Amino acid sequence: MKTHKDLDVWNEGIELVARVYEIVQKFPKEEKYGLVEQIKRSAVSIPSNIAEGAARNSKKEFLQFLSISLGSISELETQLIIADKLGFLKNKEIFSLIEKERYKLLGLIRYLRSDKNVQK
Repeated sequence: MKTHKDLDVWNEGIELVARVYEIVQKFPKEEKYGLVEQIKRSAVSIPSNIAEGAARNSKKEFLQFLSISLGSISELETQLIIADKLGFLKNKEIFSLIEKERYKLLGLIRYLRSDKNVQK
């Protein structure tokens, strides 16, 4: 039986978290308990909700958790845009990783929402 660890979207979410943690280490120390913690929480929420949803008993519940992950992606992107505007972000390649994760997540959501796949 497959688990969340078999999902590309979950694995790429883990990679995104690792990259985010590398990036925020270079932020100013005074942001440690502000923007840095918010960014880390948003990033960790993405694969965490994918995993929790995959462990649920129905595709409907899985979709709810994927929707939360999608919200976390937007939250993370917004926080990183703020960090960039404040001059904290040196390398902007993180935005392409976010887009890749969003694209994969939306694809999975579309697949699960198709009428033949959703269990009530």
